[in-house]
Amino acid sequence: MAKQQHKAVDNRHYDVIVAPHITEKATMLSEQNAVVFQVSRDASKPQIKAAVEAIFDTKVVSVNTLVQKGKTKRWKGAPYQRSDLKKAIVTLAEGQSIDITEGAK
Repeated sequence: MAKQQHKAVDNRHYDVIVAPHITEKATMLSEQNAVVFQVSRDASKPQIKAAVEAIFDTKVVSVNTLVQKGKTKRWKGAPYQRSDLKKAIVTLAEGQSIDITEGAK
């Protein structure tokens, strides 16, 4: 019997990548072969790169991160603060793609 070789996806990778970030601007970035993810606040760029490569089986060229500060909003007159959000813009190698609508393999 032939063994199938699967790359082991560590559960820690799923703790790094929280969700895909789907906006109009993120969709425009897909034309430059980039995908935007919401990531854990304490995730580093090498951790994000390793997680995307392991989960989606793609080659990552670069990772850019940014922290979007939470807005101050009001609800029934009382102010509250939305949570801060860390996003990662992951640039993929030429010819690679991720279809975030179908999910992980």
